[in-house]
Amino acid sequence: MSSKTSTQTITQATLTGVGNLIKLLPTGTVFMFQFLTPLLTNNGHCHTINKYLSTILIVICSFSCCFASFTDSYIDSQGMIHYGIATAKGLWPCSSSTHDMSSYKLRIGDFVHAFFSLIVFLVVALLDPNLVQCFYPSFESTQRVLMMSLPPVIGAISGVVFVLFPNNRHGIGYPSSKSSTSPSTSA
Repeated sequence: MSSKTSTQTITQATLTGVGNLIKLLPTGTVFMFQFLTPLLTNNGHCHTINKYLSTILIVICSFSCCFASFTDSYIDSQGMIHYGIATAKGLWPCSSSTHDMSSYKLRIGDFVHAFFSLIVFLVVALLDPNLVQCFYPSFESTQRVLMMSLPPVIGAISGVVFVLFPNNRHGIGYPSSKSSTSPSTSA
């Protein structure tokens, strides 16, 4: 194997790993959380209603992160993209289809990806400065080391898991490519 081919293979593997890391958290969900958190927490100066609203936001965003791991898409014979939800029997499409959906069934990897997506989101969310001030204000000054070290550690662990076990689903928000007409092969 030549060094140029080896370098291309390593580069391709690295880019694939980075792409899987990008899919770790749905960007729309994270954007919505980052946009609404200062508003719902009153910039960290919470009253009881702010705590309830912030908790509801965290639950909704957490569900969104997990749910995205169970969605997939395929391209039909006319070139149209169809989205669906992975089930134990196959893909449950949002539209009727004659495409064989049994090859898109749930896999253990879907649950692993949902779990790590949830963990990463919760670390990002619960260590957000506005939420820290709102829910546990004394934590910021006494546990600064934990707040600084936990996100990179969780990110590194999740990154390794996603590089070693890539998610091949093309869920809602991640367009299918022409090569994705074959079923997903997530671990």
